[in-house]
Order: sequence, then C-alpha cells, then structure tokens
Amino acid sequence: MDDMTLKDTGKRKKHIFFVEDDRSLINGLSFAIKKQGFEITIARTSAEAEKMWANGNYDLVILDVSLPDGSGYDLCRKIRRASKVPIIFLTAADEETDIIMGLDIGGDDYITKPFKLAVFLSRVNALLRRSDNFSQADVELNSNGLKVQLLKGEVYKNGTRIDLTAGEYKLLCLFMENPNVVLSPEQILGKLWDCDEKYIDSNTLTVYIRRLRTKIEDDPGNPQNIVTVRRMGYKWNTMD
Repeated sequence: MDDMTLKDTGKRKKHIFFVEDDRSLINGLSFAIKKQGFEITIARTSAEAEKMWANGNYDLVILDVSLPDGSGYDLCRKIRRASKVPIIFLTAADEETDIIMGLDIGGDDYITKPFKLAVFLSRVNALLRRSDNFSQADVELNSNGLKVQLLKGEVYKNGTRIDLTAGEYKLLCLFMENPNVVLSPEQILGKLWDCDEKYIDSNTLTVYIRRLRTKIEDDPGNPQNIVTVRRMGYKWNTMD
C-alpha cells in the first residue's frame, strides 16, 4: 500500500474508531494512522464495538460490514440514532446493493477492498475536514417552511419532523446552504462525497433527489424547492 502524510485537522488529536476483525489489516492501518498522529481504538466484534462506542468519544468511525457476531450495517444504524459522527465502510462487499445500503443507512463513504492506502487516507482527511467545517457552521438553516437543526441533525417541514437518510440530509443541507445557485451534478457529487468513484454517478444523484423531493415537496411531481435547470443541474429555489 502507498504511503501518504496525513495531517491532523485540529489542535486536539483526532480519535478514530476502527471496527475490523482482519488482524493483518488492523496491524497495517493502525500503524499508518498512528504514525500520522491520530489516536485509534480497535474493536474486532460487534459486541465489543457497542461497548467501546458507549464509553468513547470519536471523530470518525471505520466499519467492516462482515463481523464475526453481526453486521456493520446494524452497528451503523445504532450509531446513527445517537450521533452524526462521520462513518466510512471499509469492506470487501462490493455489490452495488451493498454500497447503496451502506450510504442510505448513514454511511458517509464506502471503500471496497483491496484499496490504496493513499486514497484511503485522503478520504479520511476529507471526511474529518468536512466534519470540522460542519461543526463551525450556523446551527440552523431555514427556507421555504423547512428547518434544519444542524447540531441535532433534525429536519422539520412546517413544524413536523421528517426522517431523512444520511445522504438525503447532506443533500438538503447543501442545497439550503446555496440558495438560488445552480449546482451541476459534478459539483454536488464532489461536495457530498469528495471522490469520483464510479458508483457515485449522476444516476445515483437522480435517485437521491427524487427520494428527497418525495419528503420535502408538497407536490413531488411539480417540485418547487429543488428545481431542475435543464442541461445545467439543480438549484434551491427560495420562496420566502
């Protein structure tokens, strides 16, 4: 695996929670991460991970999908009930359905094995950087009867809470933070995932937008919030 310098993104050491049962991978990645100045806590089973998660304070979670006593998907769901901590799936499960599920239930990135260390570290950095920027943002977004409480990760439409997947939530925040600005599909994908993986393409984005519209639009068939700008992309149309 390639080597790469990984810079800390803040004064306090970032603490990474790594859930993986492959000892050779654990040894290689933990050495590389520690070498760059990060702290790392390792769990090898789902039960061990749940206990360590409850007792720790982490800046990033790296999850394998297949664990000896359970699924990384289930662990992701449990973490998402209480936290918006960035989550990366690092797994050999490379089917499109696996990737979509991982992103839909709350994963922020999905890396399949085998992988290059330089790419992995770059994506870890990107998530930590985006998390830092997110924590420094305004605590609330308001537009068109929609309210996003950033610190809680909650979304309300006309006072009623609506449930969004992690991908839908990030997409909504991106649009509301850029009102009346036309965003191309490439710009949106770059902002959301910071990578150019083939499985994250315009077709995937179309699915995310369609799902989001069904939850936030009064008439999803005639959207007024997220409007399509032909041959250019999409924009958040403010009506306040």
